[in-house]
Amino acid sequence: MSTISLKRDHDLIEKVIKAMTSTIQLLNDGKQIPESILFPVIDFTKNFTDVCHHSKEEKSLFPALEEAGMSRNMGPIAMMLLDHERSREIGKEMEKSANDYILSGNSIKLITDMQQYVDHITEHLWKENNKLFMMAEARLHYVSSKVNNELNEIEELKLKEIGKTREHYEQLAETLIHDVSQHGN
Repeated sequence: MSTISLKRDHDLIEKVIKAMTSTIQLLNDGKQIPESILFPVIDFTKNFTDVCHHSKEEKSLFPALEEAGMSRNMGPIAMMLLDHERSREIGKEMEKSANDYILSGNSIKLITDMQQYVDHITEHLWKENNKLFMMAEARLHYVSSKVNNELNEIEELKLKEIGKTREHYEQLAETLIHDVSQHGN
């Protein structure tokens, strides 16, 4: 299957989205959220979700789908590219509002930005898991090992460029879930 690596990414992203959802609830309840929770979330959304995961799709999966006859300028690939750009925009806003929150303690914009990111990424992952990846499996079955190898190479390269590993981000997700649940008590 040509989407195994991407599905593993989605599972990891969903863990961080779960921690973000809990963080939003804590902020709504008036709890103070420390940098040790907020900045790893920002790091993950910027570096793992965007730099690593989206690069894998944009540099391997989408070109393979184009070679298999799918248009880049309309349809699923065009929609996913728009979604990726939107997630970058929301992520930048969320980073700004997290920094402002740390300085001011005012959580209103941070809550809005985090909720917007959670909603957007949740919908995006659903579209990929339930539509795009099914199309990819049907169209790319004859080159699935090639695509899988490319995806793994891109992941390794992108994470190396930022000086992190997949294991770092897997541990980050687990730590966030733990820290957020502890912070709520």
